[in-house]
Amino acid sequence: MLPILTPAQAMALDRDAAARGVAVLDLMERAGRAVARAAQDIAGGAYGRRAVVVCGSGNNGGDGLVAARHLERAGLGVTAVLIAGPSSFAGPAAENFRRFHASGGRWRTLGEGSPGMVGLRRELSRADVAIDAMFGTGFHGPAAGTAAAAIEAVNASAAAVVAVDIPSGVDGESGAVAGPAIEADTTVTFGALKPGVAFYPGAAFAGEVLVADIGFPPDLVRSDLVLVESRDVAPPVVDREAHKRSRGTALIVAGSRRMTGAAALCASSAGRAGAGLVVLAVPESIVPVVQGLVPEAVFAPLPETPEGTIAASAVSQVLERAADAHAVAIGPGLTTNEETAQAVRRLVAECERPMVVDADGLGAFAGRAELLAERRAPAVLTPHAGEFGRLVGMSAQDVGADRVGLVRKAAEELRCTVLLKGPRTLVADPDGIVRVNPTGGPSLATGGTGDVLTGMVAAHLAARRGEPTTVAVAAAFEHGLAGDLAASELGDGMVASDLLRFVPVAVFRRFAGPS
Repeated sequence: MLPILTPAQAMALDRDAAARGVAVLDLMERAGRAVARAAQDIAGGAYGRRAVVVCGSGNNGGDGLVAARHLERAGLGVTAVLIAGPSSFAGPAAENFRRFHASGGRWRTLGEGSPGMVGLRRELSRADVAIDAMFGTGFHGPAAGTAAAAIEAVNASAAAVVAVDIPSGVDGESGAVAGPAIEADTTVTFGALKPGVAFYPGAAFAGEVLVADIGFPPDLVRSDLVLVESRDVAPPVVDREAHKRSRGTALIVAGSRRMTGAAALCASSAGRAGAGLVVLAVPESIVPVVQGLVPEAVFAPLPETPEGTIAASAVSQVLERAADAHAVAIGPGLTTNEETAQAVRRLVAECERPMVVDADGLGAFAGRAELLAERRAPAVLTPHAGEFGRLVGMSAQDVGADRVGLVRKAAEELRCTVLLKGPRTLVADPDGIVRVNPTGGPSLATGGTGDVLTGMVAAHLAARRGEPTTVAVAAAFEHGLAGDLAASELGDGMVASDLLRFVPVAVFRRFAGPS
């Protein structure tokens, strides 16, 4: 897993490295050299190529000046365009301007008004590559004035764009974009990833993200926020002598008269993700319908309310079934019926098998999230922002403003794994570590895909019988990968039932692609 450092953590890393004797000037030299390599690669070489380096006044600009010096040494024609002029530089950035100038480097000040912008556009029109070294990871709010105009000029040019550490205009803390922002083809970030290039919308502006090792002591590069890599999620190994019960039994408690599809999607997904046996506990009146949709499942008809939802009297029957299962999923399609919600609260409290709680299962705890901490068994909660907000009493918009902090707090307080769906999905454990899932995209923004994920988590809890956070990370990665594979074949019109075909492909990695 790759650490993701907040701007404050990145500043602390600089200080701690300096205390170890690693000079900022040396770090800047290595950073600029890494940017120059990326720029030369994207320009297609050095001979006959031209580069424009747009520099702000901070250390980000200093990195750009180092890159400019190395590119010129490699044989490119280079122009450094300074947003605020040489006098704005201080410390290591000032020293690198001196070195660039002493080496004969060509530079100009952008300055205020149209003449400077005309000059920048002229330089960009002749460039093969533009390097964005305007703002660093400490940037907040909208870009304005000359810098905003420079961003727009770079974006309007035909030059390939390499961003230094983070695309200018992207909030380094959150990935928010409040104004114009550089649309990079490649972003070279230093030492570790930053939230601004890990989270959307900033991630969409970053292009390919390269993490450059510039000499930070490895033991100092640590964080409680990490990005999952494919190598962190191993495909399950199936014993050649396995039988359906040894591969794990998943009990799915789901469905209602109005929402038969949610139960079917969840159960189908559980089977495709590796559960050897899926038992589907649904209101008795919908059994014939769901049987036709999931012929592989075993069915447990449950007493129901007049509205066709699971009745309170079903609890003992479900608990009896759960005793023979390896994992339980509770929630898809149950509705908000109050009697059903009471049944859910009792099931979660008394179930002694690892469980995943989603959708209406979470809705049963809206405004009373603390009850989830009183259960007996390990649990994975899988809310989207709206469900999470109802659970803790805030709006989805407020949840979106601090997803990392809120999911971490919820996992700690509820003593369970919390998988917060969205772009990008987060998985938090009670120890405070938050894992960022890199797979999946807008094709998953359609009804029922969450039910598919719930089934996958249940299958992994049943079949892998691992630690809940490890299981949740694997399911989130594979769910997103299945979505990516489905979208590549079917496009944005994909629906949740289309996703099912790609679940076993993603889980067991039976495709010609990355391992």
